[in-house]
Amino acid sequence: MAPTNLTATGRREITHLLRSHDLAISAINCPLRRGIDVAVDLEPRLDYIRDAMTLAFDLGPRLIIIPIGKIAEKEDSPERNMLKEALLNLGKFGDRTGVIVALDLGGDDPAIAVDLLAKLDTGSLAVIYNPASLAVAGRNPHDALRALHRRVAMVHAQDARRISPNRMGAVPLGHGDIDWLQLAADFTEIDYRGWWTILADDRAEAKASVAFLQRVMP
Repeated sequence: MAPTNLTATGRREITHLLRSHDLAISAINCPLRRGIDVAVDLEPRLDYIRDAMTLAFDLGPRLIIIPIGKIAEKEDSPERNMLKEALLNLGKFGDRTGVIVALDLGGDDPAIAVDLLAKLDTGSLAVIYNPASLAVAGRNPHDALRALHRRVAMVHAQDARRISPNRMGAVPLGHGDIDWLQLAADFTEIDYRGWWTILADDRAEAKASVAFLQRVMP
């Protein structure tokens, strides 16, 4: 599925195959060895991301997911400025092609991410919301959602539980400490209508996770 390996014919065949099974792609995941906050080989990484954006357009989702790396807290730092330039470059490409770049923030401070994106003149940058990643990082998932809501392009439905006094870890959906009923109310409040993605280790866990979401979400 590497963009450079998939010809136009191959892309059409994949699209036809998906439609024949009544399936759709929600997003293209674009893993990177380094974040776009790292100067080493940055331009080839940006080229790769743009190729993935073109693939996302051809296959239908018009949404790609990339790891953003660490957002430097100091606004005028070289790392922050480099990240801003890279994001603006991708955002402008997305504006031209109609593809959204969703940033996987991990456990980064949502307020810093919102502040960073607000300073970029593009409408094609969004974020992935994962309550488990936020909880593991010691952040409040509900406050984070309220901060990010206008930027959320997709939700990774994952749970987390405290496994020691000072540590939390990801667990199957519905088996953790996250208040999903409160999250359901939060999502209703912000009128979220995007995709929910199940992160599961096997078919049984995925099936149980879907059933859980159907019970608790509007």
